[in-house]
Amino acid sequence: MVPREAISGIMTRTESPRPGGVDLTSCDREPIHIPGSIQPHGLLLVLDGPEFVVRRASENAPGLLGKPLAEVIGRPLADVFGRDQADRLRLGAGGAPAGQPAVVGEVRIGRGESGPLFHALAHRSGGFIVLELEPADADAVGAFHEVYQPLQSFLSRLDSATSSEALLGIAASEVRRVTGFDRVLIYRFDEDGHGTVVAQDGTGRLPSLLGHRFPGSDIPRQARELYRLNRFRLIPDAGYTPVPIVPEAAEPLDMSFSTLRSISPVHVEYMRNMGTAASLSISILLDGTLWGLIACHHKEPRMVPFGVRAGCDFLARLLAVQLANTERQRTIEHRLRLGSIQSRLIAGLTARGDVAEGLANQADDLLSFAAADGAAILFEGRCLLIGATPTEGEVRGLATWLSEDVRREVFATDELGSELPWGLADPGRTSGLLAVSISKLYNNYLMWFRPEMPRTVVWAGDPRTSVSPEGGGETTPTRLHPRASFEAWKEVLRGRSAGWESAEIEAAVEFRNAIVGVVLRTAEELAQLNTELTRSNQELEAFSYSVSHDLRAPFRHIVGYAELLRDGGIDRIGPQAARYVETIIESATYAGTLVDNLLAFSRMGRTTIHPVEVDMNTLVRESIVEASRDAEGRNVVWKVGDLPAARGDLMMLRLAVGNLLSNALKYTRPRAEAVIEIGGEERAGETVYFVRDNGIGFDMRYVDKLFGVFQRLHRMEDFEGTGIGLANVRRIVARHGGRAWGEGVEGVGATFFIALPKGGTS
Repeated sequence: MVPREAISGIMTRTESPRPGGVDLTSCDREPIHIPGSIQPHGLLLVLDGPEFVVRRASENAPGLLGKPLAEVIGRPLADVFGRDQADRLRLGAGGAPAGQPAVVGEVRIGRGESGPLFHALAHRSGGFIVLELEPADADAVGAFHEVYQPLQSFLSRLDSATSSEALLGIAASEVRRVTGFDRVLIYRFDEDGHGTVVAQDGTGRLPSLLGHRFPGSDIPRQARELYRLNRFRLIPDAGYTPVPIVPEAAEPLDMSFSTLRSISPVHVEYMRNMGTAASLSISILLDGTLWGLIACHHKEPRMVPFGVRAGCDFLARLLAVQLANTERQRTIEHRLRLGSIQSRLIAGLTARGDVAEGLANQADDLLSFAAADGAAILFEGRCLLIGATPTEGEVRGLATWLSEDVRREVFATDELGSELPWGLADPGRTSGLLAVSISKLYNNYLMWFRPEMPRTVVWAGDPRTSVSPEGGGETTPTRLHPRASFEAWKEVLRGRSAGWESAEIEAAVEFRNAIVGVVLRTAEELAQLNTELTRSNQELEAFSYSVSHDLRAPFRHIVGYAELLRDGGIDRIGPQAARYVETIIESATYAGTLVDNLLAFSRMGRTTIHPVEVDMNTLVRESIVEASRDAEGRNVVWKVGDLPAARGDLMMLRLAVGNLLSNALKYTRPRAEAVIEIGGEERAGETVYFVRDNGIGFDMRYVDKLFGVFQRLHRMEDFEGTGIGLANVRRIVARHGGRAWGEGVEGVGATFFIALPKGGTS
């Protein structure tokens, strides 16, 4: 993590702001949903039973109802409001659904038209009905008509909005025009709970906060949940005196859905520090999630009629629908573009057949698919890197971490540095990672990387001082105070890339499934080909064995009779005929050896492997003794390193090593001093051994011929042999799940390698 660093008023960090020494979880624990009091611009009654008996009431009820509390608490609703009005309230309030408030309408206390008029809302809380009444006059009753024209204007302007930004600006201006507040902000939450002002309209009496960011501690988690549950919230005068609900009860009243609910002292102080005396908050919900708020502020106390508030809530709902439609349209277009790229990629894979090479050959589309700067393809042991990526070793490490620790088929993060248990050499190149697994058995992954994207954020005040503690003794709980300053404070955020959108992640999963489909189809085709090839090989080996076996007797007969002719009648046939006989014997002997080697090569493909732990140091020493019998009188220097152990078939490995040593002795024959070096080392997943000589070497252009049956790079007159030795080496190593290869420089020498898997035969 990059440490916080403040330079000239700009802070650089990679983590969310946390005020030093303050436990912000205490903000989340503040009982804001059970304050036990209300704001004084209305009254509250807690009703119980079928007769709606008033069990509790706000202390200001007598002044608003014109009745003492003794005539309210403990009395049926009909005694308080009159039978007609009580029936109307009971009908409306009784139908209040669980989980949200219901508008009951306007009611009067007493008989006739002379009683005071109230707006009534009701909601359920526990086993009670909570009835909230807000005084209204004749003008206020018709206030909804005041917002009809602005709503019409808003609807007509929706079609002209070409972007979400324009849409939000229109909504802010219409809400301010309807409510008359000094400033209207539209405030959007991010995934960390921080909020950013994305639109604003104002009179200039309060400072502009457009583009400013507010830390999540300004609106704690439980407060955001209340905004999600209760769509709008009015505070007409932040300097009010809370009105308690009486009598006190053992079980606090849950007021989550109350519109009159008293606000937290911390929030009152926050408003005072912000220079606002009145506020109205309207929630913007998208698919049940709190997207943001329409926040209205005024420099002096300001009451907003119920009808106007209802109209603004309706406007916010329209805004949410339009935002959702705009976002869905953008997502659809994005998915169509990704689908088009995916189709091209899959077509390329299908045509080529090789997953890794097929993707690498479409590098531009592969990067464009995830709007990435780099990509890595790990498939069947290969690792292909495209663009800006970590090193190959780091990518393989990521694959191991994803496979062993994360254990997810898709993984996405825009802050890889904070997720990894170890650091990358250049974290700025790869702050974002989107990875999909394309195999459940092996570490086959497709990864996309995005670079760090430093961002300068303008906070509304220093986020490190969003709250401050006071007190906190044994008997006095810690009192939190909000920050006093909202002046612009800049911060550079580092360590994060651009985020991965849900459409991109879903497209990556679909792409992964398509790749798996291609791999499975290819595997089925290969399985069918392998079956046919295995049958053909078995037939060929059987034919080869039969022919070779049948040829051995005739060659032995030729050699035997030729030797009899040479030994018994050399004087009668003359010198020239004697040379012919010698040639017959040499050729037949070579042919017999060739047949024997061919039989051994054929058996090697059918012999069952019996893997054991093999001490390669002992095996090489014994093989040197055996090979040196054909090098008596020569000056040969053997250099043998400390060889790691191998797991394999002892006899097969002995044959392979013997062939390599015999080759080294053979092709160093022209040297006055032959130097043969044998070594080995542990590598990732395999153990590699080599035999290096200073012999005649070979031209690397013909390296592919070295391990073929009957393939020779030198004349038989110069170097004897049948051309099967190296073919046997490769077959033995392949039977063990390994690989063999050679490197050489003509006239300088050659090195032959064999690599065996650490886990033994495959």
